[in-house]
Amino acid sequence: MPIKQSVGSKASGGGDISIFGARVISIILENKSYPQEFAKNGKWSAVGSVFFSKLNESNASKSALSNNIAKPLFPNSSVIPLKNEVIYIIPLPNNNVQSDVNDVSYYYFQPINIWNSVHHNAIPDPVHGPSTVPASQTQNNQQTTAGNPRVVNDSNINIDLGHTFSEKIEGSDSIRNLQPFSGDVIHQGRWGQSLRFGSTVKNSNPPNPWSKDGEDGDPITILRNGQHEESNDPWIPQVEDINLDPSSVYLTTTQKIPIEVASKSYKSYQSAPESTNLYTGDQIILNSGRLLFNSKVDSILLSANTTINLNSVDSVNIDSPVTVIQSPEIYLGDLNATEPVILGDIFLTDFSKLAQNLVSLATGLVAGLGGNIGGTLGPNGAVLAAASQLQVNANQMVTKIEKYKSKVSKSK
Repeated sequence: MPIKQSVGSKASGGGDISIFGARVISIILENKSYPQEFAKNGKWSAVGSVFFSKLNESNASKSALSNNIAKPLFPNSSVIPLKNEVIYIIPLPNNNVQSDVNDVSYYYFQPINIWNSVHHNAIPDPVHGPSTVPASQTQNNQQTTAGNPRVVNDSNINIDLGHTFSEKIEGSDSIRNLQPFSGDVIHQGRWGQSLRFGSTVKNSNPPNPWSKDGEDGDPITILRNGQHEESNDPWIPQVEDINLDPSSVYLTTTQKIPIEVASKSYKSYQSAPESTNLYTGDQIILNSGRLLFNSKVDSILLSANTTINLNSVDSVNIDSPVTVIQSPEIYLGDLNATEPVILGDIFLTDFSKLAQNLVSLATGLVAGLGGNIGGTLGPNGAVLAAASQLQVNANQMVTKIEKYKSKVSKSK
C-alpha cells in the first residue's frame, strides 16, 4: 500500500533511499487464503506481494504489521519468498508518482541467501516466535571469518515455511545445490530444477562428465528438471547426470555426453551412425521418461543431412488416415531384401485374362466330353471332372478379381 516517505528515505529527486531487512510473514498468491488483504491491496495486482516485519521491530502491533506489504521489485523475474525467509525492502515511487513524488510503496528483493541453499533460506523468528535455534547451529564471528559453514540440522529446528511448502533436506532425495565450475552462469529452482550456461572445464575438481573432450571454454547449456538421488552428505553440491536426472536437455558443441540410450540396434544400416555417447559435434539431446511432440496447428518436420533413425525396444507404430512413403527404393523386412513386391493392378489385369481363358478352355472341354459328369464316366471321365472343376474355380476368380486388391497399401 502507499506510504508517506519517512525522513531519510528520499525515493525521488536523487536523494538517499533507506533499504532495510525484513522477515516474510505471509504471501498473497491467490484470492482465497487472505481474502481481506487481497481485496484491500488491489486484488489480482497484489499477487506476489508479501507481508513482512522489520528485523528490528520487537514490539510491532498486529495492525502495524498488516500495513507492511511489499511487491516484487522486478516485474519480469520473480522469486517468490517463503514464510520466515529474510528479504531486503526498499521504498520507491508507486502509481501516484505523477501527482505526489513523495508517495512511495515498499518493494522487495529476492530472499537473502542465509544458508546458501537453493531449497530455502528461512530462519526461525526470535522476535515474534519462540527461538528454536540450538547452540550447535550458531557460530561466532571468528568461526565465520575462518570460513566454517553453518550447517543446518533441520531435525532440531521447527521453521514455518507456509501452507504448502514441505522441505526436503534429509535423505537421498534431499534438494542439493548445483556444483559450479569456473565461469558458469547458473539459475536454480527450489526443487532440483536448473539451467547451467557452462563450458568444458578440463581437470576440474570435482570432475564433470562433459569435459573429457574439446577445449576449455567450449560452451554447453544444460536444462534439468529434477535431480537424481544420492546417499552422501546432502550439503555436498551435485553435478548433473543425464542418465539419472528425471528430465534433461543438453545443447553441446564439442562434448561427449555419456548417455545410455534405450535401444541401439542399427541393423537397418550398412554403416551405423556414430555411437550416441561418442559423438563430439554440435547436438541437442533430450532425455526423459517419455517424450511427446505435438503440433497444435501445423506439421512436425524432421529433416536430416544423412539419415533419420527410429529405434525402439518394442515396436514402431504409425496411426494416420493416410501414410505416404516416397522413395526410389524401399526394403521391407531386411536391409538385404531382394524379392520385389508384385504390382497388383498390372498382375491382376493379366491374371484376369488368364482366368477368363481358363474358363473358356474348361467350358469347351466339358462340352466336348459329354457335359454331364454325373453319369457313367467313359475313358475321358477324369479329364471331364478336372475340366468341370477348373471351370468353377476360374469363374470364381474372375468374379472376385477386384477383391484381391488391397484397399490400404499402394505401391509404385
